[in-house]
Amino acid sequence: MSYQKRISIMVPTYNEQDNVVPLCERIVAVMQDKLPQYDFDVLFIDNASTDATRTHLRALCARYPNVRAIFNARNFGQFHSPYYGICQTTGDCTIPLCADFQDPVELIPELVAAWERGFAVVCAVKTASRENKLLRLLRSAYYKIMRRWSSVAQIPHFTGFGLYDKRFVEVMRQLDDPSPFLRGVVAELGFSMTSVPYVQARRRAGRSHNGFLTLYDAAMQSFTTYTKAPIRLVTLLGALLLGVGLSLSLVWLLSPPRMALLWLLPVMLVLSGLELGALGLLGEYLLTLRAKVMRRPLVVEECRLNFDEAEAPHDA
Repeated sequence: MSYQKRISIMVPTYNEQDNVVPLCERIVAVMQDKLPQYDFDVLFIDNASTDATRTHLRALCARYPNVRAIFNARNFGQFHSPYYGICQTTGDCTIPLCADFQDPVELIPELVAAWERGFAVVCAVKTASRENKLLRLLRSAYYKIMRRWSSVAQIPHFTGFGLYDKRFVEVMRQLDDPSPFLRGVVAELGFSMTSVPYVQARRRAGRSHNGFLTLYDAAMQSFTTYTKAPIRLVTLLGALLLGVGLSLSLVWLLSPPRMALLWLLPVMLVLSGLELGALGLLGEYLLTLRAKVMRRPLVVEECRLNFDEAEAPHDA
């Protein structure tokens, strides 16, 4: 009897009561219709939802024996929970999907086809999006900065949606990092890699939890993990300002008192702004370092559904 490959599909959730049931049904339909030669399972990892999401997940687990769920003890954030969820999958490959239908389920066969061609990581890259145009402009500017300054070539408009071979998932499990950033890990350790384009749809229902502060947090985590250039730029800027300050001191000494005061106020404001900006940048690096040094677990589980008793959680 030939071995039947198994595909694991991982879906992180937080207050997605209107989406989890139709999403699960869509996944099952696509897998049965388009990829019947594969076995598959669906793993939902819930980040302490406060609506009826968990009730629906319990019903789905009772309805489908190959649908599993992990309930986190509390909300561990948008980065830790999906990373941990991928590490709990056991398929020959893993496909993480957002619960809001912005990651098209219909793209799964294309991802699998690229995997069967020998690629260990298949990145789904957004070529267009229904998101706010200003947000997309800011994202594009961010990727350009990261491409120029980062020691690791980041993947533009890649959110983590894609396919990961079990070899790469095993590397993710073994990483000794209490605060991993999935997109950076993929760019840094991605084995043989290819990309598949897609157009990101609008959210099907509910409200997005990725506000400005969440996006800023993601940008800073990547920025402080994979770049050294900003700190060095601040150091050089400080040396330059010191030279300018000494030169202006000579000008002030030779200027009338009234003119010296007119020079002094704007220069003090500029210097204060630069100083606060430098301190804030240093603080971002220290926050990233603090998260890595504290050695907290990625996730603490409350319970699991539809897992075999012999299946113990993987370290992550």
